[in-house]
Amino acid sequence: MKTIKDMDLTNKKVIIRCDFNVPIKDGIIKDDTRIKAALPTIQYCIDKNAKIILLSHLGRIKEQSDLEKNNLKPIAKRLEELINKKVKFIDKTRGKELENAIDTMKNQEIILIQNTRYEDLEGKKESSNDEELGKYWASLGDIFINDAFGTIHRAHASNVGIATYLPSAFGFLIEKELTALNILENPDHPFVVILGGAKVADKIGVIENLVTKADKILIGGGMAFTFLKAEGYEIGTSLLDKENIEFCTTMLKKYPNKIILPVDIAIANEYSNNEPYRTKDINEIEYNEMGLDIGPKTEKLFKENIKDAKLVIWNGPLGVYEFEQYKQATHHLLNYIVENKIKTILGGGDIVAAATDAKVKDKVYHASTGGGATLEYLEGKKLPGIEAIK
Repeated sequence: MKTIKDMDLTNKKVIIRCDFNVPIKDGIIKDDTRIKAALPTIQYCIDKNAKIILLSHLGRIKEQSDLEKNNLKPIAKRLEELINKKVKFIDKTRGKELENAIDTMKNQEIILIQNTRYEDLEGKKESSNDEELGKYWASLGDIFINDAFGTIHRAHASNVGIATYLPSAFGFLIEKELTALNILENPDHPFVVILGGAKVADKIGVIENLVTKADKILIGGGMAFTFLKAEGYEIGTSLLDKENIEFCTTMLKKYPNKIILPVDIAIANEYSNNEPYRTKDINEIEYNEMGLDIGPKTEKLFKENIKDAKLVIWNGPLGVYEFEQYKQATHHLLNYIVENKIKTILGGGDIVAAATDAKVKDKVYHASTGGGATLEYLEGKKLPGIEAIK
């Protein structure tokens, strides 16, 4: 893996593709985790006397009204505070103002360029990896460092495009992510996978890729009900992925001792945080009832299956996590993992948010910053941002 440590950065204009795609409301940053994750790479470039040019996307730009709410200016302000150094924000993605600012940079100075997806407003130039745009951004620097793990599964002008035209390497964040995830190539056993989330469709690739490597796959979340339906259980009005019942049937027949399903469910009559729930065994669910979390017997079963694990990878919460009363099982299992020091990789997105909420994110072996990127990595796909630098 070619990393920033392999590059001579002194006196060079270094373009760093960061992932500053953070939640912002009314101009206020709600979670600066991803900004903090970029600091080691930026600081390394400062220490090496480089000129630092930062690129990132924020949100999606489909129409004119998306521009202001996805402006990177608040990011520049927060980054200044975190790194204790002036960050010059250029409210442009190209043009003379940007070029002049870069041409007059001194060593250790930092410029943040406006949201790369502003280029999507007319013709999706960023998201479609427009060749001319990638070449233009590459012309602004001497070296390219990709440190945006969250977009490494996308071929964009600001990652694959620039890497095509400049000497390139990975930053510390991507190095950390890939080092952690590479454990899956030859995992220690017992190796257990926990899958939650809503739809089976979202996890088909992960199941197919990991079922032959894992000793057990524990399935919770909304996706569990499609598996239970495939087993012949009444699931009432619970979430059902009709198109993938056949896939679930095939997996259960092929790997009957590997796939572990819930044995009891927290159910209610409506999708709500206010209605009291009750717990029922899976053979007791009625036609008008909806499953919203796993039950205590399933919690116990899952704990039993991970207690001796040498490695656990977990993607997706086990219940309807946006409702307070259906967070419990996810929190209980996260705490169990931490208390028992079970080596665990949290596979991005909602499960990392859940671990943050449960105050255990920093206590697990690795919590991935990527959502879709981690998922595609777990599926065994080649990721464009990695391939471009390889």
